[in-house]
Amino acid sequence: MEQTTLGRTGLTVGRTGFGALPIQRVSFDEAKALLRRAYEAGVTFFDTARRYSDSEEKIGYALADVRDEIVIATKIPADNRRKFMTLLETSLANLKTDHVDLLQLHWPPELPDPDDPESAYAGLLEAKEKGLTRFVGITHHARALAKEAVESGLYDTLQFPLSSISAEPDLELIDLCRQKDVGVIAMKALSGGLITDAATSFAFLRQYDNVVPIWGVQRPEELEQILALEAKPPALDDAMWQRIETDRSELAGDFCRACGYCLPCPEDIPIPMAARMGLLLRRMPYEQFLTEEWQEKMNRVAQCTDCGQCRERCPYGLDTPRLLAKMLEDYREFLAAQ
Repeated sequence: MEQTTLGRTGLTVGRTGFGALPIQRVSFDEAKALLRRAYEAGVTFFDTARRYSDSEEKIGYALADVRDEIVIATKIPADNRRKFMTLLETSLANLKTDHVDLLQLHWPPELPDPDDPESAYAGLLEAKEKGLTRFVGITHHARALAKEAVESGLYDTLQFPLSSISAEPDLELIDLCRQKDVGVIAMKALSGGLITDAATSFAFLRQYDNVVPIWGVQRPEELEQILALEAKPPALDDAMWQRIETDRSELAGDFCRACGYCLPCPEDIPIPMAARMGLLLRRMPYEQFLTEEWQEKMNRVAQCTDCGQCRERCPYGLDTPRLLAKMLEDYREFLAAQ
């Protein structure tokens, strides 16, 4: 597998990374089969998080015996040093390791004060001083804070949503990271599943030699698709650009990226799916969304009390209740037309 260096960390990793968020939805043995297949195919970078329920445990279960041959990154959601260190202790136990290679702050609402001895950043420094991590990074969905983090010089890596439909200001972060020698980890390379042709984003991101996409994998066929693209990277030619421009035109404007930070919903609305339903019906096999189960889930949108929690949590600044109402209207119109 083609290799690259993750910024100033000096870590050499495969240019295809494994995003371990989706494996929380499968069994331990299913996850192990996916992780071992990826490892045996040359994938060396595995990204997880304390927030991803049992994802860390599954990596420990599957890859503990090859720990020294892989690069493990995890993320800690904490707003102070004490909580940070407590969560890190759990992560290390789950991963069956005495250290991670990259420890990242997980989407803090604001950048922590590096001079505050009790801040989450102080937790990062303490972890590094104690040998619990080799390098420190940050993940974010908000462009302004991501840029501020890179320019601060305090983080070795940035993890940020990047894909073939990313806006130009988002893509400018890639060059900024190159200038600052900050490693770039691309999450949401398929924009939460709305990009249905993985080859387009694969080819688009491959043009940036300092970017390591972490492909979220839940099923064997998804992994095999990415491995096939890695084995024979598609060309970013005129035909590929035409497919990318089609995606960009269809996905222009405000849409849900399915990051899940809006959850939980007090009314149990499955927001990451419901807020994209109109797009999913047009871009994926729609029959799966017309079942009685999905009709019941979409009807929950009508119970929205506009409490505002999802709106406040959305890193993209979406008016989520308004978007949900529009998706419910589209869904009902689609059902009536069948």
